[in-house]
Amino acid sequence: MAATTSADRPAALAGRSRMSPRRRAELSRRAQYAVLLVLVVLAAVTVDWARLGESFFNIDTVRALAPRLPGAALNTVVYTAASFALGLALGLVLALMKLSPVRVWRVLATGYIEFFRGIPALLVVLAFGYAVPAAFQVRFDSVVLQIALALGMVSGAYIAETLRAGMEAVPKGQIEAARSLGMSSTRTLVHVTIPQAFRIVLPPLTNEAVLLVKDTSLVFALGLAVSDFELTKLGRDALSRAGGGLTPIVLIGLVYLLITIPLSSVTRWLERTTGYKGHV
Repeated sequence: MAATTSADRPAALAGRSRMSPRRRAELSRRAQYAVLLVLVVLAAVTVDWARLGESFFNIDTVRALAPRLPGAALNTVVYTAASFALGLALGLVLALMKLSPVRVWRVLATGYIEFFRGIPALLVVLAFGYAVPAAFQVRFDSVVLQIALALGMVSGAYIAETLRAGMEAVPKGQIEAARSLGMSSTRTLVHVTIPQAFRIVLPPLTNEAVLLVKDTSLVFALGLAVSDFELTKLGRDALSRAGGGLTPIVLIGLVYLLITIPLSSVTRWLERTTGYKGHV
């Protein structure tokens, strides 16, 4: 067999370079689809579908758990709404403190934000469940208030930074125009800066609500009555019973998706309508 001469090499290289980037991308996609198809076929052949169905989709467990799902889902939504309302109010105050010309307010706000952003939310939930009542001799008659305080204080730290960034993003020209019309600093803040800031930060605020829905799962650590169970607590309670397999986890996860997917869709819609392109 004749060896390739130096004159033949440019021709061979030219032949290889004839493949366009579009063709290479198409071949890459086909290879990925082929690998995916092989994995699906292997999974279909090797998985014990009867055992999988018994473990993850036990009909008896679904029937036993289904009547309690609406109440747990409602509790999850209520805890989320209460925590978000408190976090939003607290976050607005903290954002104003951090933008204040008074140094002491800035220091206090910064300390609060860094503290609650730096510790796990579960520790705060446990503190309001056990440490705070024991240390201050207080008793929370409302479970919603107890959970709202715990999660709202953590959420407020994140919302504060979001609102602060939104206020700083308000065009200076609008503030100067309001002041030139004779509006005081307070009226400018209330009627111009804060409304414009909320419009800017609507998408990340909606995203914070989605995160709060999932953070309500942390209240499983509290001693709740059955009527106060949220989704995760209900799932853990059902999981501890024999015979259900992992069906409660699958069922609870699906209900969480029914709550969070619409909120995520709202976030994407707000990003399109407000022109928001990043995370504050």
